[in-house]
Amino acid sequence: MHADDNVAIVANDGGLPPGTVLADGLVLREAVPQAHKVALRDIAAGGDVLRYGVPIGRAKEAIAAGRWVHERLLDMPAARTLDGLPMATGAGVVQPPLEGLSFQGYRNADGSVGTRNLLAITQTVQCVAGVVGIAAERIRRELLPQYPNVDGVVALEHGYGCGVAIDAPDAVIPIRTLRNIARNPNFGGEVLVVSLGCEKLQPQRLLPPGSIPLMNGGADEPDVVCLQDDAHVGFQSMVDGIVARARVHLARLDARRRETVPASELVVGVQCGGSDAFSGVTANPAVGYCTDLLVRAGATVMFSETTEVRDGIAQLTARAATPEVAQAMVREMAWYDAYLQRGSVDRSANTTPGNKAGGLSNIVEKAMGSIVKSGSAPIVGVVPPGERATQRGLLYAATPASDFICGTLQLAAGMNLHVFTTGRGTPYGLEACPVVKVATRSELARRWHDLMDVNAGRIADGEQTIEEAGWEMLRLLLAVASGERTWAERWKLHNQLVLFNPAPVT
Repeated sequence: MHADDNVAIVANDGGLPPGTVLADGLVLREAVPQAHKVALRDIAAGGDVLRYGVPIGRAKEAIAAGRWVHERLLDMPAARTLDGLPMATGAGVVQPPLEGLSFQGYRNADGSVGTRNLLAITQTVQCVAGVVGIAAERIRRELLPQYPNVDGVVALEHGYGCGVAIDAPDAVIPIRTLRNIARNPNFGGEVLVVSLGCEKLQPQRLLPPGSIPLMNGGADEPDVVCLQDDAHVGFQSMVDGIVARARVHLARLDARRRETVPASELVVGVQCGGSDAFSGVTANPAVGYCTDLLVRAGATVMFSETTEVRDGIAQLTARAATPEVAQAMVREMAWYDAYLQRGSVDRSANTTPGNKAGGLSNIVEKAMGSIVKSGSAPIVGVVPPGERATQRGLLYAATPASDFICGTLQLAAGMNLHVFTTGRGTPYGLEACPVVKVATRSELARRWHDLMDVNAGRIADGEQTIEEAGWEMLRLLLAVASGERTWAERWKLHNQLVLFNPAPVT
């Protein structure tokens, strides 16, 4: 990956046996699994193991050229301090605008654009989730056939709303997350709220008047069904009430039509999950190239996952468009460092057994492969967890690395299209937003042929360049934004919303 590297990964399916002679004459001393590292030259005990041109660890013992280099042979470097970082040094690459790109989207009252036309049924508390789920299924079965221009009904189930310290300082994060998810462009302002009645998160606190610009000059307050109202006599009455209210919203949504809008209206969240050592070789660099194309087209791209970029913080602050943006990134990293410290863990808690089986020795190596999803453009803004993005360009959306929490927070930030790379494989999906799945390896793309939308493994196979893969991805994103369905959408695969709640539970 870099001229200074003293390790490389094995690309071959199934790995390579001992005695294999590589192109440069190096002989493998032991079997090396696919995606795992082999020493290209002798590394002394205590010496740096270099991948991506950076130390990903120090050798616990002398490692001879041709040996398998795995996590048990490495000591992980300490995290980079947040002091003395390069701040907005102009490292971001400004490329010429890319004009003429467009897609077919839904223009909203607040000026945002949706890639889907969905009715959202949000909730103030988990207590109503069962009722909402049954009502949503009845709406899909009985009402949706009457409204062919509506793409679906999304029940925004979550685990918050009561039994929590709702006035604690950090409680603002889950509350604003739920509020901003209801404002997601794919819902078009047509949000139906279901409340129990006695919960701490009352509808007026979740969605104060004016928080969602409604369609067609609708009322300034959200439409609320309260299950504890005296009018509801029995369970079926509750379901009937939700279904009846849904008709009004569905009728307005059904009157909408896609229109040609510039690619600058895209708000794309990029994320990786089930990562392997190929993630930083194929899929993530291709996403990074596509990120640069999107930014050149005026779109918004958000990269996230704090613990997965923490070890590249010096690269990020150097790419900040202004010192203020750099300081905002440092602030979010420092907050998260303190959050992890309260739990008596550090960033090393990130890596999973699957990451390690896929050749990633530690979080430093994982971070170097993850950060390339952000491309090379200047970082123009930072979105705190649960907040909504308010500017175009490349943004850092501060989220945990958890797939589900990251996706939930990117939805709150206004994401209308999602790109998700995976090496080990995951059926991850979001009901509120199309998810384009990118496989890092051709073997995964073949096995999961009806789950992966893009095979970036062709880069490692020598069949495609990173640039070609980036352009292919851009064309697919525009098609999906215009209504083409992803595999996850075809199978109706989606994960629940998972809120980030650092505040106490009572």
